[in-house]
Amino acid sequence: MNINFIKDEITRKLNSKVSISVYGLRNRVNRYEGVLYKVYPNIFTVLIGNEEKSFTYRDVITGEVKIKYL
Repeated sequence: MNINFIKDEITRKLNSKVSISVYGLRNRVNRYEGVLYKVYPNIFTVLIGNEEKSFTYRDVITGEVKIKYL
């Protein structure tokens, strides 16, 4: 799995509803549900309520961020 594959997959699913899991320190997991909103060369954003949160493609590859399409 490479970064171009991740970018293409996220771009194809733009405006889709997603669940995002962010794995942090001390086994803490933050979960968000929203809509894939915008894609940029290094990041993508998810609209959660009225707030935009950004994530990197690198974090998806390393497993720190997991995306589930709803």
